[in-house]
Amino acid sequence: MCLVKLNVLPYAFDMPKILIAEDDAETAALISNRLGASGHHITCVGDGDAAWRHVTAEPPDLIILDRMLPGLDGLSVLKKIRDAGLDMPALMLTALGRIEDRVAGLDTGADDYLVKPFAFSELAARVNALLRRRVGSAQPTLLEVGGIVIDLLERSVHRHGKSIALQPREFQLLEELAQNAGRVVTRTMLLERVWGFHFDPQTNIVETHVSRMRAKLNDGFDMDAIETVRGEGYRMRTDA
Repeated sequence: MCLVKLNVLPYAFDMPKILIAEDDAETAALISNRLGASGHHITCVGDGDAAWRHVTAEPPDLIILDRMLPGLDGLSVLKKIRDAGLDMPALMLTALGRIEDRVAGLDTGADDYLVKPFAFSELAARVNALLRRRVGSAQPTLLEVGGIVIDLLERSVHRHGKSIALQPREFQLLEELAQNAGRVVTRTMLLERVWGFHFDPQTNIVETHVSRMRAKLNDGFDMDAIETVRGEGYRMRTDA
């Protein structure tokens, strides 16, 4: 049973509604309280059957779903959600960290996958990214962040009118950061979304490419357009 106080903040109609399906009370409380304090409307359930009932009665904007739930397990709940044609973003939590376990979750319809134990900053970054995609389902072809303009069709980048030549992987990195401007994007998220790695290759591939991209982006400018958030990841400035 999930012993978590619901709706940490008073309900407001513009709050994203998040359903947490997690049978570990301590984990559920952490997620519920921290996301609630960030301005989300939180509902928590402790088993798969309750999760499915809630989804069908009041579909949330996003579901955080533990894989090893009592009753219906997380994969079964997710399969029922997708079979029913419900397209809410789903973030799956699990203690199973093998690549095949992650692939199974993604193949079933998870939009993202996070292995326990995890840092809350990593969870929050993934939740924010999924909710931003939900709001902006029609993807723009032009991204403008501060003085940086990214044309996704032309695959071109300009900063205050100056053309910046980036390699394809560098462009992908900048696009991912721009899509989440002002928010932290973690190293793990970049590995997954830019390289398609659902494991840590134990190299500095992210750091190397970000460093090269930043050098090109900042050449001739005083302000660094990309911030390093120590221990968390990278954030694109909105005032550069």
